[in-house]
Amino acid sequence: LLNMMIAEEESLKERLLKSIELCQKELRTLCEELQLDPVEAEEESTILQREKNLRTRVEVMLKQKRERKQELKTLQEQDRDLCDILCTTPFCIDGSAVPSLEDLDRYRRHVASLTAKKEQRREEFVSSKRQIILLMEELDHTPDTSFERDVVCEDEDAFCLSEDNIAALHSLQQQLEARRSLNEAVCAELRSRVTALWERLQVPAEERESFAVH
Repeated sequence: LLNMMIAEEESLKERLLKSIELCQKELRTLCEELQLDPVEAEEESTILQREKNLRTRVEVMLKQKRERKQELKTLQEQDRDLCDILCTTPFCIDGSAVPSLEDLDRYRRHVASLTAKKEQRREEFVSSKRQIILLMEELDHTPDTSFERDVVCEDEDAFCLSEDNIAALHSLQQQLEARRSLNEAVCAELRSRVTALWERLQVPAEERESFAVH
C-alpha cells in the first residue's frame, strides 16, 4: 500500500511538473504576444501551488488576449464604416496580431477623431442642404445635375461626407446665393424704375397697391 501511495504521489508530481513546463511555455508565448514582461518563476512555493498559480496566470492572460482581439475587431468595424462615409483610408494595423495597449489606445483616439469629424461634416451637410433647398425653391430651380439630385433627394445617411463632397456642397450653396443676390439686385432696379414711371405717369395709389402683391 505504501509503494502504491509513493507511486501515485510520484505520478502526480510528474504530471504537475509537465503542467508547469507547459504553462511556462504558454506564458512565454502570451507575454510575447501581449508585449508584457516575462513572468518571474516562483521557486519558494510548493509544486502544487506553483502549478495552480501558473494556470491562473495563463487563464488571465488568455482572457486579456481575447479581450484585446475583440476590441480590435470592434474598432476595425467602426473604422471601416467611418472610412466608407468619409472616404478616407483605414487605420494601419496588423489585424492578425494581438495589439498592444498602446496600439489600442492610438486606434481608439483615431476612431474618436473620425467620429467627431463625421458629426461635424454631417452638421455642415444638414445645414447646407436646408439652405440649398430653400434657395432652389426661392429661385424656382429644379436640380439638374446628379450631385444636386443627390444633395436634395438622397437620404442623409447615404450621402458621402468626403472633403470633396463638402467643398462641392458649399460651392453649390454659394452659386445659388450669388444667383439670388443677382436676382434681388435686378428686382430692386426694376422696382425703382417702376416707381419712377408711376411718378411720371401719376398712377393712382390704388393701382400701385394692387400691383404691389406681385
